[in-house]
Amino acid sequence: MQNEGIRYDRAAAARILAEVAGADFLTGPAPVTEPVSVDYRIEELSPEPEGPLTTGQRRYLESFMRPCRPDQVVSATHRITWRDSRGIANSGHIGPGPLGPVLPIAAREAVIAVGDAIAGAEPVVARADALGDDELDILADTTTDQEPAEIFRVGAEAAGRALVQHGMLAGQVGIEDPVEFAEAMYASGLYGTVASTWFWELQASTYRRGMIPVSLEGAGDRLRYTADTVALLAEMKRRTIADAHEVMDRAHHEGLGVRAAIQRHHVELDEISRQYALLPVGERPVCLGQRAHQVEGQRVQPLAAVAEALTGAFRSAVESVRIAAIPDAAVRDVRFAAGEQEFGVPDMTCRHCRVTITAVFDAQAAELIEVDLHGKRVRARFTDAGQRDRVFADLRDSGYTVADG
Repeated sequence: MQNEGIRYDRAAAARILAEVAGADFLTGPAPVTEPVSVDYRIEELSPEPEGPLTTGQRRYLESFMRPCRPDQVVSATHRITWRDSRGIANSGHIGPGPLGPVLPIAAREAVIAVGDAIAGAEPVVARADALGDDELDILADTTTDQEPAEIFRVGAEAAGRALVQHGMLAGQVGIEDPVEFAEAMYASGLYGTVASTWFWELQASTYRRGMIPVSLEGAGDRLRYTADTVALLAEMKRRTIADAHEVMDRAHHEGLGVRAAIQRHHVELDEISRQYALLPVGERPVCLGQRAHQVEGQRVQPLAAVAEALTGAFRSAVESVRIAAIPDAAVRDVRFAAGEQEFGVPDMTCRHCRVTITAVFDAQAAELIEVDLHGKRVRARFTDAGQRDRVFADLRDSGYTVADG
């Protein structure tokens, strides 16, 4: 299938990001988080009677994680919800390890701090603003998120996800302190391992569902994936790439060009990984920010800079955040009123999430007004309570939490 002028080029996109980041990217002291008190609610997960996974976890595994088996997955024991220092609704998972609720809550504060540092990096903003049309076209056709600062911010979110998700494995390597675990994650290079071996949608979707298909071994700053984990992730990634190519081959037989194929099959491709649809056969992709480049004589690797900043910010957050559990709120009997409503979707992080949420609303013929990724809120209009409940159920089946309006 011919690319019809599409500027899909992962190597060029990675270099553009490195040049925008520059050697001064997130240098200096680690971001510091402000003291904050957080109340959280906790809910025990309920696995199916015949297995270790919840129904939603099992369904996702069966649909998108071939050849992973249930016994190769570690599942969280509890889901927690809270509002961060910005007042944004969040959700996360904890257990079965010893690190507890402070891990996801402090990680969220660290992600906020790193995001603020990225947004306030004037040289980075200036270099992004100076990009020409060719560079912007490459980013638009190669990446899900297209603005460099947004790509870096989403990278910080992904690193925070990786920290929280791998925290469920802390007991496997005998670590009981969250800061010690975060520092071991960074020193061991596990963020780079995630970027090289996972594919994007698997990491995001398993995080939202409180599951991780990984086992750790080692100690101190020498943590690593087991050989079985490396082989499993590689095979899941290979099959995902093959699935994306199969969709494009089918579109070719339908007489569609590349752009038309992506447009017609965007829902199916986004469930797999749209970035792999145009990947040359045989290429083994890694995260664009994981690639290192020489920029003005210095080595620049954006993901490593983000991981280092996140680790320092997390250390600060653990010291400054105060957490307290509160009982479940009483269920309120509120009569449904048709019309515009707003609710939180704390798990959404990027444009891929927007596409998935839009598809849910389209399937239920509900009117989606706005998806606010930064505020993690959705505005929509429902015709009746049944339509709203169907949308909420589909969002939960897609791995998203629906928070109170």
